[in-house]
Amino acid sequence: MDLRLSAPDRELQQRARDFTEQVLIPLEDECEEHDGLSPDSHATAKQAVLGWGFNAINHAVEDGGQGHDTFRQMLIEEQWGRATGALWDIPWRPSIPLARATEDQKDRYLRPACRGERRDAYAITEAGAGSDPSMVETSAVRDGEGWVLNGTKWHVTSGDVADFLLVHAQVDGDPAKPTVFIVDKDTPGVSVVRTPKYMHTFVFEHPIFALEGVRVGDGQVLGRVGEGYELTKDWFVEERLMIGARTMGASARALELSLDFAKRREQFGKPIVEFQAIEFMLADMAAEIMAAKSMLYRVCWQAARGGISRKELHALASAVKLLCSETAGRVIDRAVQVHGGRGYMREQPVERLYRELRVDRIWEGTSEIQRLVIGNELRKRGPDVYTGWPAEG
Repeated sequence: MDLRLSAPDRELQQRARDFTEQVLIPLEDECEEHDGLSPDSHATAKQAVLGWGFNAINHAVEDGGQGHDTFRQMLIEEQWGRATGALWDIPWRPSIPLARATEDQKDRYLRPACRGERRDAYAITEAGAGSDPSMVETSAVRDGEGWVLNGTKWHVTSGDVADFLLVHAQVDGDPAKPTVFIVDKDTPGVSVVRTPKYMHTFVFEHPIFALEGVRVGDGQVLGRVGEGYELTKDWFVEERLMIGARTMGASARALELSLDFAKRREQFGKPIVEFQAIEFMLADMAAEIMAAKSMLYRVCWQAARGGISRKELHALASAVKLLCSETAGRVIDRAVQVHGGRGYMREQPVERLYRELRVDRIWEGTSEIQRLVIGNELRKRGPDVYTGWPAEG
């Protein structure tokens, strides 16, 4: 069993690291100080994404993407996760359900989005619907040859820079008919209710959108009527794996910063890294990162090579998100502790990571929901998907 990265994968990983160090991290201070980037900085970064070839890493080459499989996407996003301010969201990755679009929809939405000419945002969460998508109240009612949408969507990440939304709605208010609609933001009836402020600094915003009497045609239905939950679940699976990747990148940076600080910071006549209390915190950080990263790499490797069902991948992605996000929470807490008072200063990357990593245990399914998914898998099919090992062939 050879666990080494291939030469092309190693080169891609290094290129993603270089992009992060040269393009994203230099923008951190501006993003923190101004709660986002200036139009000029954003435009320059956008051009860098294209220049480095990191646009639409999750879509097929024929649709304008880079055609990377799940494993290679993970290698890239792990390095992007090292940047604070959620600057990893500057390189755009159109939502994966758009790969199921019709040719007309691809020409209108997916392909321009892959080129950076358009941008989508996924709108599923509501005031009364989060972990349970069946509670979604946004409705789509047939009217003549089209549909009328009504509802309110919360936490629409990057909704401020998107120009179209993927709206998860219930056809005729029926939870058995969840459907995803492609809705242009300039469609009459689409409005921003407000843009809340959140604990973290995020390069973009998470507006609340209202849809009031929004009329769309049949050509705006993504996939089939009633297929919305499966499309949204595919989106969740990809997001959960990439959250695992980014949290591991952030954790690795936190450990590196903590070790460097501990070597330089002196108290009682010697560097604090020589005190067992500090040494043990660093050791726990390293061991936990190693364990979580091993799971992340294994599952993404399996996903990239096929031979794994959608249900099995959904189950494994929940385990990845649960372990990686909770590991990151413990790692960054120790990193702040190692830095002491300086770790509480916003000018320090570990402080920003402390605020930013907290949401990874909430969005795209809370830790509790991931445990429910895992528990359901255990009840239905037993422990093999988690305790076994992928076999050759």
